[in-house]
Amino acid sequence: MTSPRTSDPAAHERLYRSLRSRIMLGELPPGEALTLRGLAQDYHMSMTPAREAARRLVAEGALTLSGSGRLSTPELSDERIEELAAMRALLEPELASRALPRAHFALIDRLATVNAQIGDAVEKHDAVGYIRCNLDFHRMLYLRAQAPLMLAMLETIWLQLGPTMRQLYGRVRRNEPPRHHRMILAALRAGDEPALRLAIRADVTHGLRHLTAG
Repeated sequence: MTSPRTSDPAAHERLYRSLRSRIMLGELPPGEALTLRGLAQDYHMSMTPAREAARRLVAEGALTLSGSGRLSTPELSDERIEELAAMRALLEPELASRALPRAHFALIDRLATVNAQIGDAVEKHDAVGYIRCNLDFHRMLYLRAQAPLMLAMLETIWLQLGPTMRQLYGRVRRNEPPRHHRMILAALRAGDEPALRLAIRADVTHGLRHLTAG
């Protein structure tokens, strides 16, 4: 019987990707406490890959690390939410604008299909499904921008906001997909860049206002 390796890159990557996805989709609430031992046990691995995965997630802002070594998901202040919303409002209209020349009708049809899936998630009160489809809607469009550095920066913002977006879903009652998505689709079909920028900016800032209001 061979002894376990002290470092398993495949295990580290598996935990990193799984936990990153869970945080981005809001499967963990703000302020959720985590331990390296608990992560290692949950994913059937040693402490070393768990520590490496946690270190990466802390660097991305997906987890916070206190002076006492306590790991947790972010609890964002109003000021932090406003800052991240402002960064989204800068990055996402620019990505959409760069994507517009490559937004062929087949892509727009796929976006409309994803938007319908958002509606299905709303009807089922499926918060995680809603967040997943909403991110897919935006990511699918922004990939056409061919701006990988900007998209990578944006994904770290989505990652930090994930638990908070789940909290927002529970606070704001929805009965249909985000109305700004219809504006986005209409602007894409018309090839109207100013309208697209306006719709994207409204979409990414509208919901977060509910968290900082009052």
